[in-house]
Amino acid sequence: LDSFILRVCTGCIGTSNFVDARDVLELGDADFDYLATEHETMLVKFYAPWCGVCKKFAPEFEKAATKLKGAVQLAKVDCTANSDTCSRFGVSGYPTLKIFRNGRESTPYDGPRSADGIYQYMKKQTGPDSVHLKTEEDLENFVNHYDASIVGVFSDLHTSRLPEFLKAAGLLREQFRFAHSSNLNLAKKYGANSDCVLLFRPPRLSNKFEDSVVVFTDYLTIGSLRRFIRDHIYGLCPHMTLENKDRLRVRDLLTAYYDLDYHRNVRGSNYWRNRVMMVASKYLGRGLTFSVANKKDFLAELEDDFGLGTSDGGELPFVTIRTKLGQKYTMREEFTRDGQSLERFLDDYFSGRLKPYIKSEPVPERNTAAIKVVVAESFNDIVNDPQKDVLIQFYSPLCPHCKKLEPIYRELAETLADDPNMIIAKMNAMDNDVPLGYDVQGYPTIYFAPVGKKSDPIRYEGAREVKELLKFLKREASRSLVIHGSKDEL
Repeated sequence: LDSFILRVCTGCIGTSNFVDARDVLELGDADFDYLATEHETMLVKFYAPWCGVCKKFAPEFEKAATKLKGAVQLAKVDCTANSDTCSRFGVSGYPTLKIFRNGRESTPYDGPRSADGIYQYMKKQTGPDSVHLKTEEDLENFVNHYDASIVGVFSDLHTSRLPEFLKAAGLLREQFRFAHSSNLNLAKKYGANSDCVLLFRPPRLSNKFEDSVVVFTDYLTIGSLRRFIRDHIYGLCPHMTLENKDRLRVRDLLTAYYDLDYHRNVRGSNYWRNRVMMVASKYLGRGLTFSVANKKDFLAELEDDFGLGTSDGGELPFVTIRTKLGQKYTMREEFTRDGQSLERFLDDYFSGRLKPYIKSEPVPERNTAAIKVVVAESFNDIVNDPQKDVLIQFYSPLCPHCKKLEPIYRELAETLADDPNMIIAKMNAMDNDVPLGYDVQGYPTIYFAPVGKKSDPIRYEGAREVKELLKFLKREASRSLVIHGSKDEL
């Protein structure tokens, strides 16, 4: 019974669906150093029992610990009971994750916070930075992997290029797989006869539109190797995941979302990808990159950011474009197997005929209160009015701080209600797209968009009191404030 109580069911009945809480090692001030040195690689979570984020994250951490059992030890430290240890490692927020090697702090953990993401990230932390390959069979076994492989091939193990390659492998091991060899014959079949680096794209993504292996023969430095990997690792149409999405979205990106599953259905997954690549090959060099993704992994994002639901498209791919500046476009025509609909969508995009998708609440029919309600579709008309100074509050209906601010903000608006040049406004940032130039990471966030400086709004960082807000507006406003029908004499 005790053993069962320690196991938390995470799905239907079955051994594989249970998580053993004992797989997470509990560490404290008295035994941290002693127990940590027993493990070559250990991921430690520093947490507080009262922390809501910690509570939400705990099941994922425990599932990852079970998956990594025998490979990487996961541990946790309660900072409310072990303040000395948490202070020693500079823990200032919860949860904080750090990687330790043989008891010594190695590096902060900056990977994903899902069980599968932790598993994939920490698996790459085990073993050497670069695997030593000796034979062609070793090479074939290494590159026959779900992920891409970077293999340095050198004339001997004493060449000056190998240490630089190994340094790069140490820095980039969290992102990529590395191996090296002193057998130059391994590179000959790829057209190289001297020291080089071979980049093997994942076999599951092999296609007729591009080479599966790219050869790097330039002067080898950490920087040049990093650039080579960055420019070639993904190829013409990579598989976008929750883990690599941020690296792919540094450029304008088209993505086709469908029932992609490279673990269970490689052929079916490549069916639509090949059709995307067929079209993509016609638009090379025009500043747009391409990718495919599992629709279920991104369903919440598709619904929230693009207004697409499970009923849209059926089994056909959803297609979207997200630019690096934040504009969003959706292909409304069904994805045809001949690729013609995708070509029409791209032609409209490049010609500027597409209207960006904007998530917005309806524009209010009446907007006569002292605080003007702004939605995404009315933002430009109200906030970017070239004749008006505008103070705009971005809020969430669920935010208690926003509710506390509401009467103060309303008093401010009523105080300035007679000012013909000033607008006090608010926007629900949960249900409306926040425009470029406004960095909203928490609620409430307040910006001031003065006349003549609409493209460079000023963030308000002062106290949330009427007096302080008025002082700020007096200092930043393009004209003198009018309070109760008279010029402000504060």
